Amino acid sequence: MNSEEINKLLSLALLSPTAFNIQNWRFVVVDDAGLRQTIREASWDQAQVTDSSLFIVICADLKAWEKEPARYWANSPAEVQEFMLPAIDAYYRDKDQVQRDEAMRSCGIAAQTLMIAAKAMGYDSCPMDGFDFEKVAQLIQLPDDHLIAMFVAIGKGIKEAWDRPGQLGLDEVVIKNVFD
Repeated sequence: MNSEEINKLLSLALLSPTAFNIQNWRFVVVDDAGLRQTIREASWDQAQVTDSSLFIVICADLKAWEKEPARYWANSPAEVQEFMLPAIDAYYRDKDQVQRDEAMRSCGIAAQTLMIAAKAMGYDSCPMDGFDFEKVAQLIQLPDDHLIAMFVAIGKGIKEAWDRPGQLGLDEVVIKNVFD
């Protein structure tokens, strides 16, 4: 992938929705070959870490909600800002689990956006969570108020993907109104 394609892909990911528009995802684009090799070693030697054209570590900024929250609503009318800023604070303050859950949901949506956009651009992708999270956090110098959500490897496939090895049917995963 060239830099123009990468910028387009990342710009599309920035359009991913987040609760309260706090944009708590962070995209660590790892293009250093040595670092990718070291991350591969911490990822059970999965080849896509080093072999993909684009390798992204998607991280969640758990404290994005309190880092200048007015910037998330800077282009909205004053009455919207007056409502949203206290609402953000009330929703997140002293609620570590809510902060984590919302950040991880946002990262999942952003990952899916990256993957769909990559496919539209003619690339394949692979979400990954098979790695030593602590080791990779050290390698990328992850700030203390961030978590790694997942990796996304993007590139041209070199062989056909496997058929799904066991897809559950709609009758097993779709629940009407309430669980029985």
